[in-house]
Order: sequence, then structure tokens, then C-alpha cells
Amino acid sequence: MPAAAECLILFTRYPEPGTTKTRLIPALGAEGAARLQRRMTERAVAAARALARSRGAAVRVAFSGGSAARMRRWLGNSIAFVPQAGADLGERMLDALQGAFAAGHRRVVLAGTDCPGLGEAVLAGAFDTLPAHDLVLGPALDGGYYLIGMARAIPELFAGIPWSTEVVFERTRAAAAAKGLRIACTQVLGDIDRPEDLQAWQRVDGRPLPPAPGARIAVVIPAYNEAERIAAAIARARTARGVEVFVADGESTDDTAAIAARSGAHVIRNARGRAVQSNAGAAAATAAGAEILLFLHADTLLPEGYDDVVRALLARPGTAAGAFELRIEGATPAMRLIATGANLRSRAFGLPYGDQALFLTAAFFRAMGGFPPMPIMEDFAFVRHLARRGRIAIADAAVTTSARRWRALGPLRTTLVNQAVILGCHLGIAPATLAAWYWRRPAHVTCAAGNAAAASPCLAATDD
Repeated sequence: MPAAAECLILFTRYPEPGTTKTRLIPALGAEGAARLQRRMTERAVAAARALARSRGAAVRVAFSGGSAARMRRWLGNSIAFVPQAGADLGERMLDALQGAFAAGHRRVVLAGTDCPGLGEAVLAGAFDTLPAHDLVLGPALDGGYYLIGMARAIPELFAGIPWSTEVVFERTRAAAAAKGLRIACTQVLGDIDRPEDLQAWQRVDGRPLPPAPGARIAVVIPAYNEAERIAAAIARARTARGVEVFVADGESTDDTAAIAARSGAHVIRNARGRAVQSNAGAAAATAAGAEILLFLHADTLLPEGYDDVVRALLARPGTAAGAFELRIEGATPAMRLIATGANLRSRAFGLPYGDQALFLTAAFFRAMGGFPPMPIMEDFAFVRHLARRGRIAIADAAVTTSARRWRALGPLRTTLVNQAVILGCHLGIAPATLAAWYWRRPAHVTCAAGNAAAASPCLAATDD
């Protein structure tokens, strides 16, 4: 049987913890980096199989680490697996290309597996370009290339290149120009090599990645006129070693900001609004190096040892975010009943509210776009959005929140008001209208008219 005219080679590594994606181990841990390598390879293989179905191309996987048997058990028997051979990256790529040409293929494209934008369309475009060109390159944002294709092996393109540097693409293109080759380029794409690249992957993949063991935690507290409570919340948060606290003060008219600063927190001054303040605090915490974000209400106390709980829950595969059980101060029967109902709802439906101290990785928070800019119910909308991406884990430990809301209106009335706001959110009532009713103040913000999802981010944030 004659060989297919076109052959795609995927260049990858068996996902063995500690040997793959090593530059990401500080951010993800060895197991997390290997899990990412597995996901990225599986995504690339899916695109390769789609290409094979649409145009009859042969698919090979050139691998390092593991064995052909382990690769087949992982990715199936419909692909040819060949071990990489050579002293450096250039020699290994050249060997894989020469092997494909020796097998009778006339046009060969070699691509890496760590570029989230690499899909069937990009691969097909590279093959379509080859009949009129000698070389096709896929430039990467970091100065390398994610794809190289040709109609014959060209050894000169793989010699004398400083691999894993920002000049790989330019050096390769210069070598090709020196030989008088006709060169074409596909679109520029980013690859996933460094911790700062993870956000791009999670936007495409939509699934959370676990943090590294010992990942740095930042507690973000949006606050407005919380002078009486803020010091206690900060003090409890700082009982965990190495945790930093960021207070996003929303133009308080009391001493909240000054007390927070004296209590050891970083203070960010921002416009009032819990969503806006939370996002501002998260941005400051992430810029300071935080890898996990925990959002805490100013009238809520974290449990002892919360940092270990947070890291352990987020390390579980498939966990998008987590929260704590709820305890309401004041051990009255009504408060216990309300807390029990909240905890049952959280575990049954994976829908904790903001007063349960939501936490997730900083990279996943950024990939999900942060809290929607709503005047109310931003936590409800954001958690629903997260729940579509993975599991919302509920810790066995409980936070303790103030009973002041329930005392102000009474337990029954407060509960009915909260449920009415949730119902209004589902019905598409504009958040500004809900907020005005909830806070008993005129609505200064209006939402554009349109369908319910457009008028209510409660719905729009989950409509993906």
C-alpha cells in the first residue's frame, strides 16, 4: 500500500512527573506539570486525527521518555509511534523528518504539542502552503517556532541553531533564505513553557490546573466601613505562615484602611463595589506573586489551619475552586438552621456563596475573567461560571461569619430577601434593579435593554 502523500509528526514527551514541563514545576508541581503535558498532547493528537480524517494524512508521534507500548496504551493504536533520536533538539527533529521521507511521504509537517492555538485549520494551512513553497514555519511568540514543514529533508536548517532561545525562528529563517528557499509562515501563536503562559492554556482548555505544593496564598478582603471587624479578619488570616492579606478598600469613610494597614495587610484603594474591589485586590495579589487567591468577607473569620485545607482541596484533579462550610456566630437555633441549609445547598449543588470564602488558583481566576462587574450577586454568577469548568469542593472546616445581617432584618426576612434576589437573577432582572431593591436605594446604574442574558450577568456569566 503506497504511503500517504502527507505526514504529520507530533513531537512530544511521555508525561512522567519530574521529567516533563520542568519550567512549570515551580507553579504546578511535578504531578501537575505532567498532567498538563498529558492534556496538551491529547489535544494535539485530537487535531491530528481530525486532519487525518479530512485529508488522509498519516500521523506519527515522535516521543521521548516512556516506550512505544506505553504511548500506545495512552494514545491508542491508530498512530505510529517512533522514539526520538539525536544529541540535541535539532538532530531529533531532523531524524524524525528523514524517517517520514524514507517511509515514502512527500510532504511532512512537524509540530510541537504545547501550543494551545494549534488546531486542524492551522495544520491544514501548513500542508496547503507546501506545494508552492520549500519551507513553512509556524512562528511562536517566544521567538521559536511551533511548526516546520517541507517537501524534502534540509539538514542545514537544524545545524548551528541555539535551541530554546528567542532567536530560533529568525536563525532558521535566515538559514533558509541563505539557501534560496521559498519560505511561508503560518500565524504567530503562543506556546506554554512558563508559569505566565498558563492563563492562555486555561482559556482554551477550560479546565483548572492544580497548584504546586506550598503555593503562595493571598487572602483578598473587599471592605467598606469595616473598622470594627477588619482587624480580627486580618489577624486570623495571618495565622497561616507565609500568607499575605490584601484589603481592597472601597472608599470607606471610617478608619478601615488605616486599621488594615496597621494590622499588616496591603491596602488597595478602589471604587466601591465588591466585584470591582475583589478584582482589584486579586490583581495586586497576583502581581505580588500569589498563586492561590482566597476571597474573604470582612466580617468573616477563617478556621485554624485553613491554608493546608485550601492547598489540599485544590490539588485534587478536576477541582475548579473551593469554599468552606458556613458557621454563623451566635448559637441560636435560627442561625444553626440557616447555616445547615447553606451547607446542604453548597454540597448538593456545588454553589457556595461569597461568605464561605471562595478560593481558587490565581491563573484560573484570570482565565475565567474574574468576578463579573455586577453591583450584586457577583459571587453567585462567578461560582456558576466556575462550576461549568470543574468541581467546587467544600471543606469540612467552617468559616465563622457575623450574624449582623440576620439580626438587622430578622432571620426569616433576611432569608426571604436573599432568595428573592436569586430568583430575580434567574428571571433576568437587571442587577442594578436588584441591588437598588436589596439596599433600598435608587438605581443609579441601568443595564442595556435586550434579552435576559444580556440584561443580567447572573445568566450571561454562565451562558458559555
